Amino acid sequence: MEGVVHTGTDASAFKECFSLTWKNPYVLRLAFSAGIGGLLFGYDTGVISGALLYIRDDFKSVDRQTVLQESIVSMAVAGAIIGAAVGGWMNDRFGRRMAILIADFLFFIGAVVMASAPNPALLIVGRVFVGLGVGMASMTSPLYISEASPAKIRGALVSTNGFLITGGQFLSYLINLAFTNAPGTWRWMLGIAGLPALLQFILMLLLPESPRWLFRKGREEEAKVILRKIYPADDVEKEIQDLKESVEAEIREEGCAKINIMKLLKTKTVRRGLIAGVGLQVFQQFVGINTVMYYSPTIVQLAGFASNKTALLLSLVTAGLNALGSIVSIYFIDRTGRKKLLLISLFGVAISLGLLAGVFHETTSHTPMVSRIQTSHFSNYTCPDYSSATNPGAWDCMKCLKALSPDCGFCASPTDKLLPGACLLSNDTVKDLCHDESRLWYTRGCPSKYGWLALVGLALYIIFFSPGMGTAPWIVNSEIYPLRFRGVCGGIAATANWISNLIVAQSFLSLTEAIGTSWTFLIFGVISVVGLLFVIVYVPETKGLPIEEIEKMLETRSLHFRFWEKSQKPQEKKSQAV
Repeated sequence: MEGVVHTGTDASAFKECFSLTWKNPYVLRLAFSAGIGGLLFGYDTGVISGALLYIRDDFKSVDRQTVLQESIVSMAVAGAIIGAAVGGWMNDRFGRRMAILIADFLFFIGAVVMASAPNPALLIVGRVFVGLGVGMASMTSPLYISEASPAKIRGALVSTNGFLITGGQFLSYLINLAFTNAPGTWRWMLGIAGLPALLQFILMLLLPESPRWLFRKGREEEAKVILRKIYPADDVEKEIQDLKESVEAEIREEGCAKINIMKLLKTKTVRRGLIAGVGLQVFQQFVGINTVMYYSPTIVQLAGFASNKTALLLSLVTAGLNALGSIVSIYFIDRTGRKKLLLISLFGVAISLGLLAGVFHETTSHTPMVSRIQTSHFSNYTCPDYSSATNPGAWDCMKCLKALSPDCGFCASPTDKLLPGACLLSNDTVKDLCHDESRLWYTRGCPSKYGWLALVGLALYIIFFSPGMGTAPWIVNSEIYPLRFRGVCGGIAATANWISNLIVAQSFLSLTEAIGTSWTFLIFGVISVVGLLFVIVYVPETKGLPIEEIEKMLETRSLHFRFWEKSQKPQEKKSQAV
């Protein structure tokens, strides 16, 4: 899923990070053990998209009810909202390590429940458990890595959590492909997620608590022992003193925040920061990213690719591009700047969604006709609505798929899928009969010569979204608030992201049924254009600016039209001040 905190890093930080392999492997062990939480987060986001294809085959109630499909996907997001909220309190009360252990336990229980679910209701219960674990892990893993890493390479190590999230999504598609022909298909896909959760649980039992948390709880001696394992002997005493002063200052700032929390929205800098930060999080979800990550195989089928395996294979490309985009972002975020990257990203997303809207308009308005001769070939299984139609000669594939009493499917011509085919009852027996004659069977989308253009549109969407809108909103939210309000405001923005995610995940399939796939993508495209205007007006460039300077910028003006102005070098600013 898209919800990763990346911090800017430079090339020297990455080199030093890699040198830890032989200098101090203990630090890498800490980072990658905690980073498995990101892998779980990404895996769950991606795996449900493929598993849903086979869940629909096993549970006909799910296949017939769009609301059930959306609930299976989105209940994990609902659980994540609760998990993130409870996780914040749990992190402060019991520690980062304990929060990760509880997240792993919940994730493991959820994976077992999903894999053994005898009905959709229990499957949804398992999704909620998984969501609780994902919500906790999504905020705790990067926090633990950040607090248990040497300062010089902290950014590089934290960024590995983001890479593991997108890597987890890519892995989920590989696992989905691996189990397409295995008995139980979706049960393996969902259940295997329990293994990395179990692995992380065991690894975290062998690892220490965050030294920062230990300092805050007055357990300084325990913290010092851990810090001496993390830092070289020459640096450790200075780091201990710096950490002690930092924690003391943090506690003082928290005290100020509690006094002023009621004035949060009355403070101009905080209010303007929240408009920018929360707005970016909402637009990140409302341009439709998680419809692509949760439903990409379904979208591929809507574009005219009948096979589940083909849909999963093609969706693997989007997951790979998303993982690649997270690496590109790390490289460009401190070179191009947050605002420029956001604008380029949103412009490309809007163009891609426009292309997808056009392609799906063509795929739904130009579909193969239904042939009476082809249909009579399967005379015992003709779609009842087609048999009773007053003008069956006007029926095409899309009209066949929209038949309601009962559901019907389209069996393509054996010579060319674009030629007239048969409109038949939709069940496993008919599907097998159609496949036995080397015909393609369609129940989601219709055969189309424009299908590959839809794949191009999806690929372009990910290429533009991932490096910009996929990462920059989280970076801006980590920089734009005054220090004393950063925790509170960051929590508000993260909650807005999860709630927006839930709204989009729960409504996507219903929208495609109500207004069509083309109009659904067009709505996302319009939202992207609105988001682009929002960034131009309300989002300042925070690259390389101290917190105090960002506060002054927000204090003096709320509109930022001069978005493409080249940033001044420090010496130029000094000369102007003189």
